[in-house]
Amino acid sequence: MSALTGVLYAALVAYLGGWYVGRWSGNFALLLFVLTFVTMLYWLAERFHFAPARRAAAQRLADDDAKRREALAAQGINRVDGDIEPARQQLLQQPWWLDWTAGLFPVILVVFLLRSFLFEPFKIPSGSMVPTLLVGDLILVNKFHYGVRLPVINKKIIANNDVKRGDVMVFRYPEDTSTDFIKRVAAIPGDEVSYINQKLYINGHPAPLQAQGNFYDDDARVYRQRFLEKLGEREHQILVEPGAPRMFRPDRIDGPFPFQDNCRYTVEGVTCKVPAGHYFMLGDNRDNSRDSRFWGFVPDENIVGRAFLVWMNFGNLKRVGTFFD
Repeated sequence: MSALTGVLYAALVAYLGGWYVGRWSGNFALLLFVLTFVTMLYWLAERFHFAPARRAAAQRLADDDAKRREALAAQGINRVDGDIEPARQQLLQQPWWLDWTAGLFPVILVVFLLRSFLFEPFKIPSGSMVPTLLVGDLILVNKFHYGVRLPVINKKIIANNDVKRGDVMVFRYPEDTSTDFIKRVAAIPGDEVSYINQKLYINGHPAPLQAQGNFYDDDARVYRQRFLEKLGEREHQILVEPGAPRMFRPDRIDGPFPFQDNCRYTVEGVTCKVPAGHYFMLGDNRDNSRDSRFWGFVPDENIVGRAFLVWMNFGNLKRVGTFFD
């Protein structure tokens, strides 16, 4: 078993190493599921086979020593050298390959359950959600807000809250479902959404805007115009860059996106009818976000959860504890 455990650890290191250097794309949810399952097998084997076997061997050693002492006592020898306790403790000791498998199972199980059904951490990699989220923000995603989903396959088994316009949502990127994206929900199924001349319209009505002055983008080192936008019952800040191109065109890397016929592209912008079970997503940094305007709709089965809290930003500790809608 020690040899098998060594092989499994070697495979894990090779997988993580290839993922780190970019040789292949990893799937952390699947990896965590496999680790939970494998360590569970070791834990069951330890609980019902290896640990009882070690205790039985230690008991046999104690019984044999007791019999030896009784036999010597019957011959009048009451003083017997030799302490079996170190040997007994050695027999009871858990070998390294069980300590690093069965011993880790409770920890891995807790992480798996928390990440799969409650909360998942996520790091903001780009500036597409500035000013709501900054590059380097470490956020928490509520996994059960939209319903309980099975790990790995992401199939919803228990419904909860409906997706609402204005929600900040993490989802599996439609072009590469191994990658998670974060954007704001601009339109829900049945909506007609337009982004024309840098303004958002939902079902023919413009989303209310209120100028908020300029915002200095530290990463891009430029000033952009900041507005307070209202989607549904939610207000949030967005950035608009005057003079940015207003014409969009679909540029999904694997060809036309599903339901692309629902969208009309013009020199002024794009208008789409959101199909059932899908959502139209926009970045808050409107002129610096590759979103549904380019690659289409997000299907319900791609939803990961609703983002709600910045729990750490090592470059800006003032961001810690920021709640957002």
